[in-house]
Amino acid sequence: MSNLNCIPQGYTPILNLYDTQKAIGLIKRLFEDHLCGALNLRRVSAPLFVEAASGLNDDLNGVERPVSFDIPFTGRDAQVVHSLAKWKRMALYRFGFQVGTGLVTDMNAIRRDEELDNLHSVYVDQWDWEKVIAPRDRTEEYLHTVVRAIVRAICDTQNILRNIYGQMCAVTPPLRQGDLHLQPGAGGPLP
Repeated sequence: MSNLNCIPQGYTPILNLYDTQKAIGLIKRLFEDHLCGALNLRRVSAPLFVEAASGLNDDLNGVERPVSFDIPFTGRDAQVVHSLAKWKRMALYRFGFQVGTGLVTDMNAIRRDEELDNLHSVYVDQWDWEKVIAPRDRTEEYLHTVVRAIVRAICDTQNILRNIYGQMCAVTPPLRQGDLHLQPGAGGPLP
C-alpha cells in the first residue's frame, strides 16, 4: 500500500501534538453543542459494530467490504460499522424521536477499502445526524433553513475558537452567515 499522504514542505504545526488533541476535543464538543441547539438534536452513542445479518451496515459505494469478525459466545458474525445511514433511521424510531427532533452521533469506523490521501484514512471519526421532519417540511426552503442553522453553528464555534486559539485562526478568515452561497444543481445561490 503506497502512502499518498503528503506534508507540505516547510509545514510547521502551530500547536504541539497534545495541544492539537485538546483543540480537536474542544472543537468536537463546541460544534456538537451548537449543532444540537440549532437543529433540536440529542446525542446518541453510535455502535462500533453491528450484527452482520442485521443489514444495518451500508455498503457505501456498492463494493465496500466490511471488517468482519465472529463472536463465539453468540455464534454470530459482526461487522465494524462503516456507515450509519440505516442505523440512524432505526435509532430515531427506537429512541422515540418526534417530528422536529433528531439525533447526533460520532461514528468511529474502519473503511478498509478507502482510497487514502491527506483527507481520507482507513480510520474514520465522523459526525452524523438525522432528524424527523414532517412531510410538509420536505421542501427546498426547509433545506435552506437547515443549512443556515448548520452554518450558524459552524460560525458560532469558530468565533469561540478565535478567542482561544487566535494564532490558529489567522489562517482562515472569519465566517459570517452571509458568506454562504449554495448552488443546488443549476439553481444558483441561496436568497
